[in-house]
Amino acid sequence: MADVTEIEALKASLRGARNTADALAAVAGNVEATAARADVSDTDLDDLQRLTLANAVAAQALRGLVATMLKRRGKLAAETAAADAGSAGVDE
Repeated sequence: MADVTEIEALKASLRGARNTADALAAVAGNVEATAARADVSDTDLDDLQRLTLANAVAAQALRGLVATMLKRRGKLAAETAAADAGSAGVDE
């Protein structure tokens, strides 16, 4: 049975990923509403810079926690988890 702390961490990671995705959706609405010839506002660019980083961090934290839980259950090979953590899913 999963540790209560692990479940709470999973819930918190899910909340973080969902909250940052929701915040990005709000900015995306502004960007999508921008006329084809208009430029994206400085405020929206600043928000996108901040929110995309927050979203990436939240998603990676969630991904790492899920990988750890799967590995503990024997459903993910240790080598795969280590390779994924090292590359962060980015092809070089």
